[in-house]
Amino acid sequence: MAAFNVRPDIDAAAAKLNNTFGAKREIKRLPEVLWEGELIDMLATGTYANGTGIVAMTNMRLLFLKHGVMSQTVEDFPYGKVSSAQWHGGIVMGTLTVYTSGNRADIKNMPKDQGKAIADKLRMRIAQGTQPGAAPVPASPAPGQGQDAASRLATLDQLRAAGAITDAEYRDRRKAITDSL
Repeated sequence: MAAFNVRPDIDAAAAKLNNTFGAKREIKRLPEVLWEGELIDMLATGTYANGTGIVAMTNMRLLFLKHGVMSQTVEDFPYGKVSSAQWHGGIVMGTLTVYTSGNRADIKNMPKDQGKAIADKLRMRIAQGTQPGAAPVPASPAPGQGQDAASRLATLDQLRAAGAITDAEYRDRRKAITDSL
C-alpha cells in the first residue's frame, strides 16, 4: 500500500485498506473535515450520492468524503443520531445502509471485509449508546477549518498515550510536524 504520511491515525487505517484506488485524494484531505480531537479508527472505499470516496469511522461519527476536482461531498452520521445500520454483502462488494432520524443512506461498492467490519463496529456503537449506564455519546463540536500544528501534535500525544504508536513513530511524526512549520 501507498504511504500517505498524513497523520498517524489516518496512516494506520489507510494501511489496512486492500485498495486505495479512487480514494487517495480523500485520504490526504481527511484532516480538513475532521473535528478537533477526532481520530480515525477505520477506513473503507465506497460510493455515495453518485461519487466514489472514502468512508471513515472515527471516535465521534461515521463520515463519507468525496473530494473531486470541481466539488466536495461530506456527509456525516454522528453516532447519537444513527438509529440502525445494515450490511448487505455480495461476493466481493457490499452496501452499508445507515438509518438516521427517518433518513436512509446507502453507501455502495464497499469491499466486503472492510464494509462488514465498519457495519459491525457501527452496530456495536449504537448498542452501547442505548444500554443503561452507558457513557453518553459526546456532543459534536463545531467543524474546524483543518488542523493546525498544535492540534496535530495534541493528536499525536493522544495516540502515543493510548499505545497506538511506538515511541519511535511518535518521534518521527513529531519531527515531521515541527519541520513543516
